Amino acid sequence: MYLTDEQQAILNGSKGDTMAKVMKTLVMYGETFGADCLVPVTSKYNHLVTSFGLKMMGPVFDLMQQLIDAGAVSSQQFSVDPRPLDRNVPANFLQNLIFNKFMYSKQEEYEKQLQALGLMNADAFSCACYLDQMGNKPAKGEVLSWAESSAVVYANSVLGARCNRNSGIMDIMGSIAGCVPHFGLLTDEGRKATWIIKVETTKKPEAQLLGSAIGMKVMEDVPYVTGLSKWLGTELDDAACAYLKDFGAATASNGAVGLYHIENLTPEAKEQGAALIAEGAKVYVIDDAELQRVQDNYPVIWKNVDAKPRLCFIGCPHLSMQQLIDWTVNVEEGLKASGNQKVLVPTVFTTAPAVKKEFEKTEYAARLKATGVILSYICPLMYMNNPLAGKMPVITCSNKLRTYTTARYYTEAEILAKITKGA
Repeated sequence: MYLTDEQQAILNGSKGDTMAKVMKTLVMYGETFGADCLVPVTSKYNHLVTSFGLKMMGPVFDLMQQLIDAGAVSSQQFSVDPRPLDRNVPANFLQNLIFNKFMYSKQEEYEKQLQALGLMNADAFSCACYLDQMGNKPAKGEVLSWAESSAVVYANSVLGARCNRNSGIMDIMGSIAGCVPHFGLLTDEGRKATWIIKVETTKKPEAQLLGSAIGMKVMEDVPYVTGLSKWLGTELDDAACAYLKDFGAATASNGAVGLYHIENLTPEAKEQGAALIAEGAKVYVIDDAELQRVQDNYPVIWKNVDAKPRLCFIGCPHLSMQQLIDWTVNVEEGLKASGNQKVLVPTVFTTAPAVKKEFEKTEYAARLKATGVILSYICPLMYMNNPLAGKMPVITCSNKLRTYTTARYYTEAEILAKITKGA
C-alpha cells in the first residue's frame, strides 16, 4: 500500500505511539482488503456506531481512554448511534434492574468519553444522523469514516457520499487519522452494480420488505433497482428519502448491502444510468408473489407464536419528521375507525432527539400523545438485547429489528391494524 511521507512518518511514531497504532490499524485494515492507498476523510462530521455503555465492553472504554489521554482526537466532531435507555419506554422492575445495573451501567461514564473525543452536542444520538435536524448530512462525493450500516448505505446511495461498511472502532480510527483505506465502495469500479433488480409488483412494495428481499439475494453486492419510479417518482423528496431510508436499512441488515442504485432517482443512477451496471450482472425479478414468499418465510421465534403482543416498536432506523406526522394521522384514523380511544398495544415511536424536539413544537405532538403512543429517542435493538425484554412478544415493521432480535415483523398496514383494532 502506498503511503504519503506524512502517513509513513505517523506510522513510524512522529506523533507518538498511540497515533502510530491508529495508523497501523488503518494500514492493516486496508491491506486486508487490497487497498492501494489511504485517502483523506473529507466530511465535516463523523458518525460512530458505538453509543452504548454496555458493561461487557470494557476494552472499548479502555481504548477510548488511551486515545483521550494521548490527545489522539479527531478534528472532526461526530454523532453516534441512539442511546439504549429511556425511562419513558415500558419496562418492569426486573427489566430496569438488568438495564441499569448489569447492561448499560457504564452509559454515563462512556458519554463523558464521547464528549472528550468530540461529540457534536448532547442530542447527537441517532442511527439516522443524516436527517436535516441532526446536522450531519454529508455532500455528494465526500469520503466518510462511518460504521453504522443503515447510515452508510443511505449516505452512499441517497446522498452519493463514499464510505465502506466499516466496523465499529474503525470509524473513529479513520476520523482521528484523517484518512481511510481506498478500496471497495470508495472506488468507481466498486460502486458498479453486479445485480439488476426488476420490481414488477402491482402496488407500491413495502420498503422494509423489498429491502429485505434484495439484501438476502445480493448479500454484499451492489444492486441496480428498476421499476420503482412509478411509486417513488424521480426526485428525492421527503417521501422518497423516508422510503429509501427504511429500504436501505433492510438491505444492509438482512444482507450486507453498502450501496444501491435506484433507476431515475438516486444521484449516480440519474447521472450515469445503465453505465453503472457491470458486465455480466445477474437479474432478480421481484413481484407480489416473491415478496409474499419472503415474508412468509420469516421465522417466528416467540415461545408462544399465538401470544398477544405486549409491545410495538416503530422507528428502526429512527423516524423522520414526515414519518412521525404520517404515523400520527394514521393512528388517529385507525382508532376512529375502530371506535377505540387509545392504542391497544403499548407502542413506542423512536426518532432522533433533534427531530423529537421539533416534532414536539407542532400540533401533532399532543395528538400523538392522546393516542397513547410513546415518543422516544432510544435504540429499540438495544432495548431488545435485555434477555427479559427479548422474551416478550414484541412486534415491529422494521426488518432490521426483526433480523437482530426476537421481534416479529408485520407490514405497516398490519401493524396499524394490530395497535388500533387489535386485529
